[in-house]
Amino acid sequence: MAGPIKVMIVDDSALVRQVVSQALAKEPGIEVIATAADPVFAVDKLRQQWPDVIIVDIEMPRMDGISFLRKIMTERPTPVIICSSLAESGAQATFEALAAGAVSIITKPKSGLKAFLEDSSNDIVQAVRTAVHANLRALPRGSASTPAANLHRPKINADAVIAPGLATAMARTTDQLIAIGTSTGGTQALEAVLTKLPGTCLGIVIVQHMPEKFTAMFAERLNSLCEIEVREARNGDRVMPGRALIAPGGKHMMLKRSGAQYLVEVVDGPLVNRHKPSVDVLFRSVAKFAGANALGIIMTGMGDDGARGMKEMHDAGAKTIAQDENSCVVFGMPKEAIKLGGVDQVMPLDQVPNAMISYTRSSL
Repeated sequence: MAGPIKVMIVDDSALVRQVVSQALAKEPGIEVIATAADPVFAVDKLRQQWPDVIIVDIEMPRMDGISFLRKIMTERPTPVIICSSLAESGAQATFEALAAGAVSIITKPKSGLKAFLEDSSNDIVQAVRTAVHANLRALPRGSASTPAANLHRPKINADAVIAPGLATAMARTTDQLIAIGTSTGGTQALEAVLTKLPGTCLGIVIVQHMPEKFTAMFAERLNSLCEIEVREARNGDRVMPGRALIAPGGKHMMLKRSGAQYLVEVVDGPLVNRHKPSVDVLFRSVAKFAGANALGIIMTGMGDDGARGMKEMHDAGAKTIAQDENSCVVFGMPKEAIKLGGVDQVMPLDQVPNAMISYTRSSL
């Protein structure tokens, strides 16, 4: 884009406005054009100059951040980063903000705020640089995404959780499954896909990059909308037709085989590709224990988590699909999987449900 990235900060904390402004002001190519103590002040400033990215808190006086976000997305869709405390009492409000269109989330603590913001300045900068490239046309009602506070952490691969190795899957069987990995824009993408599936669809395992506390609420929402059962995965859950298991935020999820059945194992461990759950961890386990008995799908998301795992699935005989660029909010993860040669088909989001249904029928 031409010129610097113009940023507005909306937060009732003068400390947050000051520290975040200072962190961004040091960066070449980023300009803080305005700050506001609440959305009402922000609306006045928006009439003077519109930013490229808005950083906004949730709980503020006069107008809450969710209402402000919905107003922005209705009037002039703009990348919005949520910078909010994720205390349990406010988790639902923050999830609603993500669903309304926020493209990233920065978790700020209730205490030690100044030190946290200073230590996380690189994360904030990276979140702004990523947000400005979000394809909001592919995000009519919002998304959830990678916690931005993970972006600067050392990058560890899936070896830290599950050892690489040749597939130990049985030959092609009637017990097959579908594995999906996604991140930024993924909540809307998953809703668009899962709500179109019949109750007879193959069992599905999903990693959606989300913070703790959100995955359970997200699963409950999808379960209320879908014909299939959707729930947050628990250790030992069986992967079975008509059920989708979503990896819990803050845990990794792996596929295991028990006799002729597939189960999931929910484990702790280090961040992999700066994520927990990690798509690479899930996809590698699917490659090892399902092999040609699986369909892998990688959808919208920034970064490259899942790209190597999808290549491993592909090499183990699984069929693989990547969402196309035009329908992605961020064409990061699918792009990297395609570059590695691990993708059989590239298709728009609206074709993914039919591909899953076709794969289910071919397994019968």
